[in-house]
Amino acid sequence: MNTKRIGLVIKNDDKAEKKARELEKRLGDQCVVIDVQHSKNTDIPDDLLCMIVLGGDGTFLSVARFIENRDIPLMGVKFGEVGFLAETTEDNLSEAVASLLEGKYLIQQRTRLDIKVVRDNEQIIDVDVLNDAVINKSALSRLASCAVYIDSTYLTTYRADGLIIGTPTGSTAYSLAAGGPVVHPAVPSIILTPICPFTLTNRPLIIPDSTRIEIRLEGSPEDMILTLDGQEGFEMDPGDKLFIKKSRNNIRMISFEEQSYYKVLKTRLKWSGGR
Repeated sequence: MNTKRIGLVIKNDDKAEKKARELEKRLGDQCVVIDVQHSKNTDIPDDLLCMIVLGGDGTFLSVARFIENRDIPLMGVKFGEVGFLAETTEDNLSEAVASLLEGKYLIQQRTRLDIKVVRDNEQIIDVDVLNDAVINKSALSRLASCAVYIDSTYLTTYRADGLIIGTPTGSTAYSLAAGGPVVHPAVPSIILTPICPFTLTNRPLIIPDSTRIEIRLEGSPEDMILTLDGQEGFEMDPGDKLFIKKSRNNIRMISFEEQSYYKVLKTRLKWSGGR
């Protein structure tokens, strides 16, 4: 049996808290509760086998941001409505924990994007995202004009309600709702998805994840917001420039089946063959 401890992150939800208490009673000193809302990255114990996230995708994304570049595998347990990032459900958690302690699991690497924002020649944002970065306008604002450069070469200017720059993991999040493609997490790519584009020929675009992207806001943008993984938002100024590339820091996700992604996909999207 593994001597390392399991970290528990618990969504503010009655079912999640009840399940966490059951786990604490079962594991005793082998588990430790981590409060990502009121702790620092440096407070994470060094002896963790993994972190179990009891909650939905939003909770999982907050934990991914919290650990930053720490090499700690994450396992999601579905308590939310959709749960594309969850490996198991609350009903199967006991069996999943037993497999963890016996070392019977796989590690899947999920890429992140490094997002930098430069304002007046000063870098004001430098973060990694697991799902996406979204440039959005407020409800009453004019269309956003986002000039996109790929490896310093001008691509096009998207005039739209916004622009999503996503990872393959994020392809089943906001990008999917905006008409973007579903991309398997193992496909090395970055997805550009315009939100309600003014020009109908501006379609979602998949590019290699070796690409470096620069985005400039053109015209006189008002009330533009940059949202990172749906967790944090920043007001943008007209002169801001976004620089996006694949991050050096992957997220390691625990899985128990080689093809578990397809099972999750079929189940969540209610495809034929999904349960």
